[in-house]
Amino acid sequence: MDTPLINPARVDFVTLRLYCAVAEAGSISKGAADCRLALSAASRRLADFESTVGTVLLQRSSVGVSLTAAGRVALRHAQQLCSAFQQFSQEITDHTQHAQGRVRLWANMSAMMEFLPEALAKFKQLHPEVHVDVREQTSAAIVRAVKEGAADIGVMSGAVTDDELEFCPFFRDELVLLCHVAHPLAGRRQIAFAESLDFEHIGLRQGSSLLELTTEAARQVGKSLILRVQVSSFDAACQMIAANLGIGVLPLLACRSPIKTLGLQTLKLTDPWATRQLFAATRADATLAPVARLLYEHLTNMKESQHAVGR
Repeated sequence: MDTPLINPARVDFVTLRLYCAVAEAGSISKGAADCRLALSAASRRLADFESTVGTVLLQRSSVGVSLTAAGRVALRHAQQLCSAFQQFSQEITDHTQHAQGRVRLWANMSAMMEFLPEALAKFKQLHPEVHVDVREQTSAAIVRAVKEGAADIGVMSGAVTDDELEFCPFFRDELVLLCHVAHPLAGRRQIAFAESLDFEHIGLRQGSSLLELTTEAARQVGKSLILRVQVSSFDAACQMIAANLGIGVLPLLACRSPIKTLGLQTLKLTDPWATRQLFAATRADATLAPVARLLYEHLTNMKESQHAVGR
């Protein structure tokens, strides 16, 4: 004969939250107060809960309550159910807010420093009711986020591709080689990347599209990229180069200010990949919410800066 299951119609989340509060406090009165329930109502709910599950969950005494063995099992599941309901509630709220005017945009470091601030400022002027949540991540992480639905729109380097995403090219940046004025390469105006591989480089953190691009470019010419230091930002890389700790391949537009401030030498890279295409991406099989579509079209319809490569 099958053991009868607990009737879910007789268990509610108010009671589950109360049970968790009482178990944590070791007191029915304290748990009732935490849940803003009258003591009599809380006691009745707990008694009904024990009747529903068919066993004693709380040992009552003059100094409070303690859990029985069954009570500890009930607590574990009650906590999981309450946590799941809270997550459900938060995600539904986030979805509602998103549908009403919230867009999640993930972008790589180059985009964050080069053109997104101006682009988002213009978008805010046109659509002040839309809130854009912006997060800086590596291109590989952005691809995952867009695929999994954690981001509505991604802005990334063309070095990353994926069949599940729709990519739209809309901005180009120029990669250059930076070095200290006292570095042996400082007198050069341009250089092939392969020639720079005889010297130590300053690189970005693992997972960055720029590091992957230069590492692959070195492999293509049968050499290795010698990384002396790895950092997490363009500014930090420029500081390391300014200390003559190595040379580095970095985007020209994003590094204009530190190049000037630190007096770094700029060498044009003659390699075709040094002109890098940035893309906006969305899921190929998904329909963007209206507010996300507004931002996507705003970005992809942008004209490139007059200072961009080729102008």
